[in-house]
Amino acid sequence: MRRLLLLPLLVLAGAAAGGGVVPVAARSAFACAAGGPAATLPFCRRSLPARARARDLVARLTRAEKVRLLVNNAAGVPRLGVAGYEWWSEALHGVSDTGPGVRFGGAFPGATAFPQVIGTAASFNATLWELIGQAVSDEGRAMYNGGQAGLTFWSPNVNIFRDPRWGRGQETPGEDPAVAARYAAAYVRGLQQQQPSSGRLKLAACCKHFTAYDLDNWSGTDRFHFNAVVTRQDLEDTFNVPFRSCVVDGGAASVMCSYNQVNGVPTCADAAFLRGTIRRRWGLAGYIVSDCDSVDVFYSDQHYTRTREDAVAATLRAGLDLDCGPFLAQYTEGAVAQGKVGDGDIDAAVTNTVTVQMRLGMFDGDPAAQPFGHLGPQHVCTAAHQELAVEAARQGIVLLKNDGRALPLSQATARRAVAVVGPHAEATVAMIGNYAGKPCRYTTPLQGVARYAARAAHQPGCTDVACAGGAQPIAAAVDAARRADATIVVAGLDQKIEAEGLDRASLLLPGRQAELISSVAKASKGPVILVLMSGGPIDIGFAQNDPKIAGILWAGYPGQAGGQAIADVIFGHHNPGGKLPVTWYPQDYLQKVPMTNMAMRANPAKGYPGRTYRFYTGPTIHPFGHGLSYTSFTHSIAHAPSQLTVRLSAAAASTSTSLNATSAAARHPRAAVRVAHARCEELRMPVHVDVKNVGERDGAHTVLVYAAAAPPSEARDGSGAPVRQLVAFEKVHVAAGGTARVEMGIDVCDGLSVADRNGVRRIPVGERSLIIGELTHTVTIALEQLGL
Repeated sequence: MRRLLLLPLLVLAGAAAGGGVVPVAARSAFACAAGGPAATLPFCRRSLPARARARDLVARLTRAEKVRLLVNNAAGVPRLGVAGYEWWSEALHGVSDTGPGVRFGGAFPGATAFPQVIGTAASFNATLWELIGQAVSDEGRAMYNGGQAGLTFWSPNVNIFRDPRWGRGQETPGEDPAVAARYAAAYVRGLQQQQPSSGRLKLAACCKHFTAYDLDNWSGTDRFHFNAVVTRQDLEDTFNVPFRSCVVDGGAASVMCSYNQVNGVPTCADAAFLRGTIRRRWGLAGYIVSDCDSVDVFYSDQHYTRTREDAVAATLRAGLDLDCGPFLAQYTEGAVAQGKVGDGDIDAAVTNTVTVQMRLGMFDGDPAAQPFGHLGPQHVCTAAHQELAVEAARQGIVLLKNDGRALPLSQATARRAVAVVGPHAEATVAMIGNYAGKPCRYTTPLQGVARYAARAAHQPGCTDVACAGGAQPIAAAVDAARRADATIVVAGLDQKIEAEGLDRASLLLPGRQAELISSVAKASKGPVILVLMSGGPIDIGFAQNDPKIAGILWAGYPGQAGGQAIADVIFGHHNPGGKLPVTWYPQDYLQKVPMTNMAMRANPAKGYPGRTYRFYTGPTIHPFGHGLSYTSFTHSIAHAPSQLTVRLSAAAASTSTSLNATSAAARHPRAAVRVAHARCEELRMPVHVDVKNVGERDGAHTVLVYAAAAPPSEARDGSGAPVRQLVAFEKVHVAAGGTARVEMGIDVCDGLSVADRNGVRRIPVGERSLIIGELTHTVTIALEQLGL
């Protein structure tokens, strides 16, 4: 914005949703109050479809009244009993007051602050993602009932974390399209809790920022002036994948267009994107909103249109419904007067937004009498929600290194002195990342360790996270480590290093943090454990290769209870099972990839190495999906077909062109059939994997299933196919010595298809490899023989 584990989790969810109806101070009715000026009008009749009600209301408004509904701080229509409404509320990982729609204070002093999204994504647990959404939904609706929040929350951020320097990568589910897509759908379902029969919503989610937005401010280029040059291939199989899932699988009520241009056109003025892709192709049943001041940005900063009225016409005719900012309220009537837009353009936009308000119950009279009207202050910061925040933080912690099984620290060590040093040892605000609200409470890393250790000695080692200059108290931290029986160093980044509007210039730790860590490790007489807080990856090669540093944990930005979760892992109360949702590159990778180069695929002729694990094959500090455990797991395939046959859809099979193409494809060694021509509903491949815990501790394990060409060299045959691609994943808890079966299904048209250079998805004929841990399974894909 420019301005201004599974079973315990299900039990927690039930606790969060339960409880009797407790009277709360209800807000005044938004509209259609009994006895009000519009109570008998059709738009107040609940029995009518939401869109019909919206059309009735819009038909009763003057042009001036409608224009004032085109912006986030929509004006009221007193003559019809309609109050003003602020559309901009945020709930990225908890209800947040980043936007003006949420106010903390009074009966709502705070809300549960869950881990930042990048850390939650590291759990690879879709059940957890939806449960967090449900908890946030309870708290958001409760605050709405109390008059301190809206019902339209502009979350989640599902952009692909393409470049490791991006300051907002922390807000996303990571670099993989399949993970981001599944996260998007799960979190949206949790937030909205849509009723299948009526389409009624508890809250309205918004997936942002469409599309190819992942640069804020780097080396003289900012998001307000950046033209992202993106191939149709990369749009189809990378950047647009999570947004499609948001709309198609999650049923999101809204999509937000971004600041940047894509191939020379501002996304908020691109009719092919807004009307063509989002509405017609994906079937959005909701509204499209601009990122804040985006319309003014493409007029004033990008100079895309000659006049302000041209900007109004460009965005409304492209399909924008709501402007976060005042631009449309100021200049739309002028655009009508100049004949650049008509009343029909305005009506269409307002109808889309009002329809969502109808689905939220905002025109159903007294909110206290509605299905979620009982939610109030007692449903915010509940014990169940706070325990869910702890569990989410635990599940997102990734064990990067554990030499000599130094972790977990023994009970004998806990009974002695433990030094807790580093700039994040007493972290509070830093733990919740950006787009956060006011937490219920904090547990710092030092407080968490103190619950286990007999004596916890603290020295910061750095005056702040920047750790710059010669006056850093490193010597005191070294002395504390020398005296202790174990040392925990809590280091990393914060919002002064990576944030919205602030991309990184380096992957190294800031200032003298590396010096602090190495000095402490050298002096310590006991095991040294390094804990890292960050959103983006860090080049910690020095620590990885230091034999004095026995264990390394990455905690993301772990939320309000981060300190408790970190200590639970260090002292063995929780067995870590997180996996990295991004590749951790070495520092020299940055010299080969300007942030402004949007290409995902490698170009060896130009020395361009490609991006993310799907296309980059060079050295890493840690690969995507890396994460150790205190136990060990093995896999065996219980069931997976060795051959699949792709059948043509009825429409494709009825045309001679498709028959001839399919016949020729069946004989070609590198043939592929368009996904649009296949009977995709029949193409779901079952994969059943038995996971055995061969260690001595219970633990959670994520089964990751990758697809790759067979042989792998075919991934570099010029087609642009990924080297490998995650096609399925599931988290499972397995007792020590036990075995659990994980049953997954691979959507062949999605997971095993490849986007060609024109952005057309095709299913390749021939052998494909499925890689599951140490196993490789080969499946042969054939085309049905028609007319041969």
